Amino acid sequence: MTYKESDEYLAMLRDIIREGKDVSLTVSGSSMSPFIIHHRDSIYVGKPDRPLRRGDVVFYQRQDGTFVLHRIRRVSKEGYYIIGDAQTETEGPVSRDAIFGILKSVNRKGKTIKPGDFWWEFFSHVWLSIIPLRRPIIKMMKIIRGE
Repeated sequence: MTYKESDEYLAMLRDIIREGKDVSLTVSGSSMSPFIIHHRDSIYVGKPDRPLRRGDVVFYQRQDGTFVLHRIRRVSKEGYYIIGDAQTETEGPVSRDAIFGILKSVNRKGKTIKPGDFWWEFFSHVWLSIIPLRRPIIKMMKIIRGE
C-alpha cells in the first residue's frame, strides 16, 4: 500500500469511527512499542464515549494530515499533551477536535488485552510515569531478546 493509499484508508476509518462504529487495524509504526508492535499486533478503536484522560491511547489527525496513535500524557485547558510509548518527547497541545478515536483493545500475540488487564494498566500508569527511563529500558529489552 502506498503512502497516499494508506492515508485514504485511514481517512475512511476515521469517518467510520466518527459514525460510532469500532474498527480493527494492524499497527504500522513503532512509536507505541513495546506495548503495541509494528505489523504484529492489531488494535480495536472506537469513538470516545467518555471524557479523555491521562493514560488513554487515542487516534488523532495532526494538522499536516498525518494519522497518529499515541497516549495522553497530560490534559489541560489548552488541549491534550500526547506521547508514543517508545518516545521521550511530548506533542501538544492537541485539540479535542483532532482526536476521533480511543483504543478499546489490542490483539497482542493472539491474546486480547483490554482496560483492566495487567499490561494495559502497566503502560497506562507505570510506563507513562518513567519517560526518562524508557530509552535505556527499551535498549536493555532488545539486548535480552538478541535484537
